[in-house]
Amino acid sequence: MNTNREARTSKRERLLGALCVALAFWIATPTSAQSSRISPDDMRQWLTYIASDELQGRQVFTEGLALAGAYIAEHLKEWGVRPAGDAGTYFQTVRVLGVRTRSNSSVTVTVNGQSRTFKDGEGVIFTRNQGAKQTISAKLEFLGYGLSYTPLQYDDYAGRDLKGKVAIYLGRGGPGFTATEDRLVNARGRFAIETGRAAGAIGPSQQTGGGRGNNQSGNAGRGGNNQRVDFTTVQRLDLPLPPQVTAGDEFYEFLFSAVGQDYNALKEHASKQEPLPKIDLKDAGVRIVIDADYDVVQTRLTRNVVGIVDGSDPKLRDTFVLLGAHYDHVGYQQFSGTVAAPVNAIASCAGQTRPDARPGDIINNGADDDGSGTVALMAIAKAFATGQKPKRSLMFVWHSGEEAGLYGSRYMADYPVVPLDHVATQLNIDMIGRNACDDPANANRLFLVGSDRISTELHNLNEDANAAQPMPLALDYSMNDIADTESLYTRSDHYSYAAKGIPIIFFTTGLHRDYHYVTDEVGRIDFAKMQRVTQLVYSTAARVANLDHFPARDNRGPRVGRGQTGKIK
Repeated sequence: MNTNREARTSKRERLLGALCVALAFWIATPTSAQSSRISPDDMRQWLTYIASDELQGRQVFTEGLALAGAYIAEHLKEWGVRPAGDAGTYFQTVRVLGVRTRSNSSVTVTVNGQSRTFKDGEGVIFTRNQGAKQTISAKLEFLGYGLSYTPLQYDDYAGRDLKGKVAIYLGRGGPGFTATEDRLVNARGRFAIETGRAAGAIGPSQQTGGGRGNNQSGNAGRGGNNQRVDFTTVQRLDLPLPPQVTAGDEFYEFLFSAVGQDYNALKEHASKQEPLPKIDLKDAGVRIVIDADYDVVQTRLTRNVVGIVDGSDPKLRDTFVLLGAHYDHVGYQQFSGTVAAPVNAIASCAGQTRPDARPGDIINNGADDDGSGTVALMAIAKAFATGQKPKRSLMFVWHSGEEAGLYGSRYMADYPVVPLDHVATQLNIDMIGRNACDDPANANRLFLVGSDRISTELHNLNEDANAAQPMPLALDYSMNDIADTESLYTRSDHYSYAAKGIPIIFFTTGLHRDYHYVTDEVGRIDFAKMQRVTQLVYSTAARVANLDHFPARDNRGPRVGRGQTGKIK
């Protein structure tokens, strides 16, 4: 018996085993060596074209946007990314519909044995896009002003269970609220539905409930029979939507008088933004009948750019990590001469003014918005296509028409090229090339929005990915706070997927003075910072793509916000 030979053999086997484990770990966990495929020089070269004057601001429905799309597609083909658009191309046609609505919808309120029906346009106003025909019967829950705002320690939702109920609220603002909270105030119905899990929402129409009024009807273009288009959409019209209705004084008077409340007194309190009493609506119920027909009177076409890098695992390659950015921008100013520089153009950069524009410069180049996300997504696609493949597949979507109303992402979410139940998560990149407000104190800061809302596990995966970076970024969740007045959670393409229940993360370095202005140019981009952010998105995507399960969807809503960071237990 040769014990030395056996010892040497055993040692070789241990070393081989360790090597296999290390290799498996290298494949499953993105390293700095893998993410180093993301080159700032590449991104600078691509962005120099994407944000050039030649593309005239890449506005939707223009030749400039078409050129940008073709440029992206050419690179995807070069890298071997599989086309995933229409008919074997890299392009998914997005149909933008101009629609007129014929509405017979109504709201019937029943309280203390009394009922009254209000028809659309007669005491209540429905949004023009009401979705599919349906009837919702539910209890009513009075929410006061319908606001939750951490900085003022104000929360109308505290102790409320809205699930399955229809939320109703009053007034323009609330105690201590100012005009700077407009986005928050205007999003009340949507917030009640999405965060409070309400079945629907009823809020005040113009000049109802005090203050300056709050028309949330969404009736773009509503103005009588001579109005050609009531609303524009890319979404399906045959899917049910939670109703958001606005109501006039007559509606509120009937409701509150039936439960023994003086509506005029409530309205007076609301006009002064004074605290509103908690009111028990008792057995008050509502029956909302959605009965609308739609006539498509206009169709315009634009295109998403779509490609797939197939995963390496036969069992997981039919599931996807979806990564996105929008490649459109806002076009050019339609006047000549020196562009005026508005004062305090960005609310979040208080006290700052626009930089001086070059005389005669009318093109909004959109280098940061969202040229930075566009080329970052190209860099990630190249890294995955030419490097080690993760287990799960990756789908890359350059969305069109984000600036016009999330056209491309809303279309993809309603007409997906892969089944949405096969999508593990969506990672959105929008404006990652600068420091927020051009403040050097933000040089290491990255803002994350939405990471915790649908999946705690996804939030923690991204935290781990950042901690593993050679130079971790300072992750800032202030824009994820429900009190964020910019309401960024609803303002970029990730929101279209979150609305379908898909866990998302929105990566951004924040707004600045050049936002939607002719001075948003390549020369102002910090490519070194952009590389670091892009490497983090790559690493997070790789971690999710190598999981043997989807990040758990616990739907616990926003929990991290201003002044908070780190993993969630």
